[in-house]
Amino acid sequence: MGSHDKVVVTCAVTGVLTDPKRFNVPVTPEEMAQATESAYNAGASVVHSHFRCQDEGLGHLPAWDLKTVGDILSAIKERVPDIIINMSTGILGDDLSGPLGCLEAFEPDMAACNAGSLNYLKVRKDGSWAWPPALFDNPVEKVQRFLDVMIAHKIVPEFECFDTGIVRSVRLYKLNGMFEGDPHLSFVMGVESGMPARPDLLPILKDELPENAHWQVIATGAGRHKLWDLHRRCLELGGDVRTGLEDTFYLPNGDKASDNGQLVETLVKIVHEVGKEVASPSEARQILGIRH
Repeated sequence: MGSHDKVVVTCAVTGVLTDPKRFNVPVTPEEMAQATESAYNAGASVVHSHFRCQDEGLGHLPAWDLKTVGDILSAIKERVPDIIINMSTGILGDDLSGPLGCLEAFEPDMAACNAGSLNYLKVRKDGSWAWPPALFDNPVEKVQRFLDVMIAHKIVPEFECFDTGIVRSVRLYKLNGMFEGDPHLSFVMGVESGMPARPDLLPILKDELPENAHWQVIATGAGRHKLWDLHRRCLELGGDVRTGLEDTFYLPNGDKASDNGQLVETLVKIVHEVGKEVASPSEARQILGIRH
C-alpha cells in the first residue's frame, strides 16, 4: 500500500460461502493455522481471515461466535505469532453484534471496513440470476459503527471499495471526521456489478485516493491472465497486493493452485520482477501504522 519500495503482501486464506466439500479451502482451526503458515513462509505478512462454521457439512457458512473465532485465532497465533491479523467483518443487515463482538473481544491488528453499498449480482449464461439479487448494505451509519469500535480498540480499518464512488466516499469520511490518520483502501475488482478487473482503471482509482492513502487491489472473478496482470500493474503504480484462495484458485498458466502458499509464491515472484521487495511483518506494521 503506497509508493514505497517495500510491498505488503496479504493472503486471504479462505473465502465467503466457498464449499470446502468442493474446493480445498481451510475451515478448522488447524487448517486455518496451516494455511496461514504456508502463506507466511511464502512471503505474506498479513492474513485476511474469514471464520467458518465448524459443524459437519456447514463449513461454507460464516461463524461469529466467540469460541469458533477464538479457537481459529489462537491456532493461527500459536503457529505463526508474527503474522498480522486482518479480520473480516462483512455482514448483511444491521445486526452487527457478531463482528463487533469479535472485534472487541480479540482486537485484531486490522479489520475490513466495507465502505459503501453494492447490489451484488451475477447472471448465468442463459441470463438467469446466479443467486437471488442481494444488497450488500453498508450505509454511512453502519460504517460509523464499525469505525467507532475499531478506533476504540486501536484496530486499523481497511476500507474495502467495490466501486469508484465508494473510493471517493472514503475521502468524505475523513473530511467529516469519521476517522483519523492515513486511510488504507482496497480496490475490490471483478465483482460483476462492481468495478471491472481492468489494469487500465487503476490510474484513475489512484487519482481518486484520499491524501496520504495506502492502497491495494483485491482481484476476484477475473480470468486468470487478467487477474495476475492486474496485480503487476498495481505494483508498478505503487500499491500493495493480495492473493489467496478467497480470491482465486488458479495460477497464471491455468493450473489449479495446490494451496495458499503457492499463490503467494507466484505473487512474490511478480513483486521481485517489478523491482520491489516484500515487506517483513515488522516493516508491514510500520507501513500500515499498526499500534498493537
